[in-house]
Amino acid sequence: MGVLACTSPSHYSPGNPIYDFFLGRELNPRICSFDFKYFCELRPGLIGWVLINLALLMQEAELRGSPSLAMWLVNGFQLLYVGDALWHEEAVLTTMDIIHDGFGFMLAFGDLAWVPFTYSLQAQFLLYHPEPLGLPLASVICLINAVGYYIFRGANSQKNTFRKNPSDPRVADLETISTATGRRLLVSGWWGMVRHPNYLGDLIMALAWSLPCGVSHLLPYFYLLYFTALLVHREARDEQQCLQKYGLAWHAYCRRVPYRIVPYIY
Repeated sequence: MGVLACTSPSHYSPGNPIYDFFLGRELNPRICSFDFKYFCELRPGLIGWVLINLALLMQEAELRGSPSLAMWLVNGFQLLYVGDALWHEEAVLTTMDIIHDGFGFMLAFGDLAWVPFTYSLQAQFLLYHPEPLGLPLASVICLINAVGYYIFRGANSQKNTFRKNPSDPRVADLETISTATGRRLLVSGWWGMVRHPNYLGDLIMALAWSLPCGVSHLLPYFYLLYFTALLVHREARDEQQCLQKYGLAWHAYCRRVPYRIVPYIY
């Protein structure tokens, strides 16, 4: 049986072996029809994350008789997030990782190791540092997560619906700016509030995942700090790419929507 794999670079590669190893020589390396990057991008890391969380919840039940309310919240919030990502898996095809980034050590390690073992830090922390959590505070934290998820899902659904069918009744009345490429930029709805409303929702949820751990230690907030840095960097890359792609239309969009992620702040 013959096995075919891509051998020529399909995105920018300077030919430096260290660069190629870390950032990838291939955009979408494949063996026959199996796309390594698409497979690794979501399922292994996200499912591993949920399984680690579940194992920690069960370990806490074994040690203390039952999982704490804080542990239930962290598991529930993050299970919702992972379930949403898997349910809307086709949306990953429009992400920066898939479209622009090569598949090298950075993405492979990030998808398969960094995500499951780092994103589960809140549950790991709660196993060794149980945090008493009353119902009033738990209710506030649930509300914060719900607001974040509402923004995150609403913004992503609006964007994906518009990309698939701009005439869809759910988005047909939204105001847009025409570009030289023939595509249109949304300047109303979620995307008229800030340029990256999905990032705003992501960060609000990240805060909600950390709050059940209390404020006695910085470790549970590592994800929030790391993800803030990641999204700010990603937003800057996206701004540059959109400017190159849309030119004057992007300048017009930025004048209409001056804030990048957080209204009136950034």
